[in-house]
Amino acid sequence: MPLGTIDAGFSCPNRDGTISSGGCIYCNSLGSGTGAYRRGLSVTEQLRAGIQAMSKRYKAKKFIAYFQAYTNTYAPVERLKNIYDEALAVDDVVGISIGTRPDCVNSEILDLLESYTGSFMVWLEYGVQSMLDRTLAAINRGHDAACTERAVAMTRGRGINMCAHVILGLPGETRDDMLYTARRVAEMGFDGIKIHLLYVVKGTRLSEMYFAGDYECLGQKEYVDLVCDVLELLPPGMVIQRITGDPHREELAAPAWSLDKAGTIRAINETLKQRDSFQGMLYNPGDNAMGSMRCEP
Repeated sequence: MPLGTIDAGFSCPNRDGTISSGGCIYCNSLGSGTGAYRRGLSVTEQLRAGIQAMSKRYKAKKFIAYFQAYTNTYAPVERLKNIYDEALAVDDVVGISIGTRPDCVNSEILDLLESYTGSFMVWLEYGVQSMLDRTLAAINRGHDAACTERAVAMTRGRGINMCAHVILGLPGETRDDMLYTARRVAEMGFDGIKIHLLYVVKGTRLSEMYFAGDYECLGQKEYVDLVCDVLELLPPGMVIQRITGDPHREELAAPAWSLDKAGTIRAINETLKQRDSFQGMLYNPGDNAMGSMRCEP
């Protein structure tokens, strides 16, 4: 069972000035983390606290250390090895899951991650978000879709499980645009996917757009229908690790319905039943071949 999140004190090239200092338009100041590192908690301390909580709540026995905050391959490989080794040395931790950007991996980092695969489960989570260059530019992502393709190609065949993060409701994207990303992800060799709703966090550039009337959030039914559309296009064996996000109530600006996670998941299940549909129903590798999808819609 993955623990909540680990904050290991990483930064991000889209925040430290390497690419940009503003970050993606939707990202909060903690980089989707907890701020535990700033409070002086070590990786080991964070893991032990998470293990205690998850053991009590779910009766779990084994755990995957989940590095989520900021970009968790954005450091010299020596530092990465020290941090990953520390996590994997904690009792009952059997693997690591590492959230990162496609532009923050190289052969040396991937060699390090591959070295763990003989003894541990290793997941590398790429923030794909969209496979449309115009969208990536609009959200100040700092890389293009080709960068994602290169990172996936470099990772494939190393025994590292890959998970794609995809966001629905990005500014300017239509239903066809979002399904284009789903089709691309379906053919790239990902083992899992996390599907996120774009919700508005206070204090972000996206919140400025929202309050200025320049961005409109997806409605709950609209999001539910889109998730079902995406699921139909994905390979039947792809692991669905998430189908909606978990906004913090105190930092959420909109939409209010995003706090109803259970209701959203229930609606997705009900919609699939009403459609007589399922994951992979429309997946056809021949129709979705990468060569036929080079041009953006």
